[in-house]
Amino acid sequence: MSELSDQELLVSRARLPQHVVHRSFVSETVVLNLRTGRYHGLNPTAGKMLSALETAATVGDAVPVLVDEYGLGREQIQADLLTLTRGLIERGLIVAADASGD
Repeated sequence: MSELSDQELLVSRARLPQHVVHRSFVSETVVLNLRTGRYHGLNPTAGKMLSALETAATVGDAVPVLVDEYGLGREQIQADLLTLTRGLIERGLIVAADASGD
């Protein structure tokens, strides 16, 4: 699969595959890929971004939620969210699906 453009990623739905579990703590969110046995620690900001991705209809829909949460500019939040999303996809921790239902 070729890498999605920013615009394609923003209109995609991010979801955790069945083989990925996570738990949030005060200082980090731990994400475990059960297939590889590897876990990844996310700082509190990345943990909130993951939570926003899980509940939003699309990656782009998570942006205003995070703008409200952090009071930063939309462009900065969107750039940071796209970077995190790409990293999570690369590690097999989330998948991007067509928001219209795959």
